[in-house]
Amino acid sequence: MSTKAFYPISEIGKDKVGFSKTRSIIEAAFYGNNVVKVETLKEAYNLAKNSPGTIVTDMPVKDGETFGLPKDAKVLLFNDGAVTGRYAAARRIKGEPGVDEAKLDKVVMDAVYKTRWKKMYHATCFVGLDPEFMAKAHLLIPEGEENLLYNWMINFQYMSDEYVKMYGKSLPIGNGNEPDIYIFSDPQWAPVEAPDVDYSCLSDPLTLCYFDTNQNCAAILGMKYFGEHKKGTLTMAWALANRNGYAACHGGQKEYTLADGSKFVASVYGLSGSGKSTLTHAKHGGKYPITVLHDDAFIINTDTCSSVALEPTYFDKTADYPTGCPDNEYLLSAQNCSATMDEDGKIQLVTEDIRNGNGRAIKSKLWSPNRVDKIDAPVNAIFWIMKDPTIPPVVKLKGAALASVMGATLATKTSTAERVAAGTDLNALRIVPYANPFRTYPLVNDYEKFKKLVEEKNVDCYIVNTGDFMGKKVKPADTLGILETIVEGKANFEKWGNFEDIEIMYDWSGKTGDFTPDLNDASYMAALKSAMQNRVDAVEGFATKKEGYDKLPDEALAALKKLVSEC
Repeated sequence: MSTKAFYPISEIGKDKVGFSKTRSIIEAAFYGNNVVKVETLKEAYNLAKNSPGTIVTDMPVKDGETFGLPKDAKVLLFNDGAVTGRYAAARRIKGEPGVDEAKLDKVVMDAVYKTRWKKMYHATCFVGLDPEFMAKAHLLIPEGEENLLYNWMINFQYMSDEYVKMYGKSLPIGNGNEPDIYIFSDPQWAPVEAPDVDYSCLSDPLTLCYFDTNQNCAAILGMKYFGEHKKGTLTMAWALANRNGYAACHGGQKEYTLADGSKFVASVYGLSGSGKSTLTHAKHGGKYPITVLHDDAFIINTDTCSSVALEPTYFDKTADYPTGCPDNEYLLSAQNCSATMDEDGKIQLVTEDIRNGNGRAIKSKLWSPNRVDKIDAPVNAIFWIMKDPTIPPVVKLKGAALASVMGATLATKTSTAERVAAGTDLNALRIVPYANPFRTYPLVNDYEKFKKLVEEKNVDCYIVNTGDFMGKKVKPADTLGILETIVEGKANFEKWGNFEDIEIMYDWSGKTGDFTPDLNDASYMAALKSAMQNRVDAVEGFATKKEGYDKLPDEALAALKKLVSEC
């Protein structure tokens, strides 16, 4: 068994694995006499279909029986209200400086107590799709939230006979000392004055995502958006993987098979809307056989460099798939979209972002016929996707410290998948380490994992800019051409200006314009220097914020300061 679900009497008790205070509060709720276990996807579908407010479209689920759904299953639409994105500000991580776990535990304790008056649903899924890494995850959620339950079960791997057998043969994670993942969720929760409950520990007054990732448990309170439940679950799995020798990856990975039979495995990292999904699924005109691991969540074994996908389906923005798009044939469910009636009187999804800026759908893995759950071939290259207008469409990084710290200072723009404070400039660049805002452990853990891949496993590292370069739009054809040129071994990288550890490629397949940096342009050089200094400032900030919780090794800061001096 990959994670631990059952304990001998001798292993139960204080200070033993799986028995922290927070976990004891959360896990006990799963055994209440008000809890109903939902064993199958068919059960979950029928609950969601009949839940108040659900829109049952006339769009059939393609091959629904393949996924354990009724033969006549339809795409279900459910809309959350005003909140249609993730809210990072609500996250509180046990063990971080300034996080009052004693007060937070009482908030969760009281929230669990109040659900005694509600029917609660308990669902179980697998996170990780190969015997090398499979964790069992449990979700507890109240009646009225059946669509969240259903979406969670179809997003992750439901307990089909095939995967139950696979899990039984899977390797124990952490020598059998890692307990199952338990997530308690009450989207209906709101803070109410109660004895011994102090809400000053919340970072947001109305919502809470509280993680005790060392004990594989979490509480999600007052949050209706499915993305919180998806990423909350992945947060737990990434932390679990990180503790056990894996690099946690918020990105996409694909394997190319070249004419000579050799393999090239590329990993791309970026936030939602950066182009990571487009790059991951691009077929390159059929030039080479391609297999796709996933476009959002996977892990890399830092010893073998093989990779494992964490979820089977895709949680995509529907704005990219207008009504009538052939890809919509593979939808399983939708959230925060509109609906209308077609000329035949049938209910159809309105998938473009007319209602709000982050309409979403879960697509089945059938959408990508070249999907695999594991890539055994070692990863060859890492691509940090940045929307930084000072960086050319592609540069190559030399040196493991620079390669890793550039990932730690990945610069990008805010996505509509995120809920941000009023007045936030969505076009302003911000630093999101490794394009993963869901990390719950010290940043140095990720830094060392990616550094190891470059330094010990000879993985090449690049930055690709998918935004614009000094006012010139970098088109998808450029980025795809860059990938093809590198994959085919035709890339010619040269020294870039005064930079000792950055190389540039001037020509690539399908190039759409001249992106040559003008190193004699004082305004450009000033902008480039400022962009590099911003990264220096970010790393220096890591060393002081949260009492230095995310401090990186001195070598990381030195690598960035060297770039600034070379501008």
